[in-house]
Amino acid sequence: MNRIDRLTAILTHLQSKRTVRASELAARFEVSLRTIYRDVRSLEESGVPIIGEAGQGYSLMEGYRLPPIMFSREEALALLVAEKLVEKSLDDQSSKFFKEALIKIKAVLKSSEKDLLAEVQDTIQVLKSSSSKIMNRSSKAFQAILQAISEKKVLSTTYVTFDPEQMSVRDLEPIGLFHSYEQWYMMAFCRLRGDYRTFRLDRFSKLQVTDISCSTSKHPSLQSYLDKIASEQKLHQIILEVPDGSLKYLVNSKYNNGFVSEERVGNKTVMTFMNSSIEGFVRWIIALGDMVVVMEPDLLRNRLAELIGEIKEMQRD
Repeated sequence: MNRIDRLTAILTHLQSKRTVRASELAARFEVSLRTIYRDVRSLEESGVPIIGEAGQGYSLMEGYRLPPIMFSREEALALLVAEKLVEKSLDDQSSKFFKEALIKIKAVLKSSEKDLLAEVQDTIQVLKSSSSKIMNRSSKAFQAILQAISEKKVLSTTYVTFDPEQMSVRDLEPIGLFHSYEQWYMMAFCRLRGDYRTFRLDRFSKLQVTDISCSTSKHPSLQSYLDKIASEQKLHQIILEVPDGSLKYLVNSKYNNGFVSEERVGNKTVMTFMNSSIEGFVRWIIALGDMVVVMEPDLLRNRLAELIGEIKEMQRD
């Protein structure tokens, strides 16, 4: 990148946030801090009103731009969600181009919208994504949760648990959203249970933002909560061997069960999963019993044999 292009890109980057540190610019353009200082000084000498604050970074004087379009609060949040999804969904090169384009789009946002994105940036994460539809029935809940997070408001909800399937009314203080295995989840403080819980978005039959403010601003961050879950869960590596003719029956559900990778071996596919629940996994594959071979672990193979035996006994009765 020549210096003229870099100066233009720096100006665009400065418009994408309220403040930008020199170290951030240096890392993005792969140049030294001294070069960034020199470039900023050149922009100032050309008449660009850059404000430098010690320990804070650079910012542009409010109003220095002529935005061709204006974004609503909801559209600004949608940009952030798209950025998180694309980061995990595209190849490295396409992801890089998308981020460059997004920076240019963010440059026209008002300061209040930039502040909003900075505030909710770490409350949304994508742990694993696939090419299939990922929002489906969760979309309305998703927008309400984003609103509640940004406004720090309590959510009034009706939630249907999975096992056993029961409906409960809960007031929730949302902390963040994360996407994993083709589903969106919300981490929230549940006032009913007095503790933090994880909720799957498509299991809300009602979700409404209230006028009640959250009880505290000292909730743990989303990342610290996810780290805690990961440390508490013991993940089992599961390897299945699947003949070509049976592979199609696993395509739509493999991501919901911890799919990691697959490898072609002759006329079969060896699939690797990471899953914390042997019982849950075995009850999934029992429906595919004549289509897959459990290669490991022995714990899963033995439990599958036990469950088949239990089914036989039930049928005799």
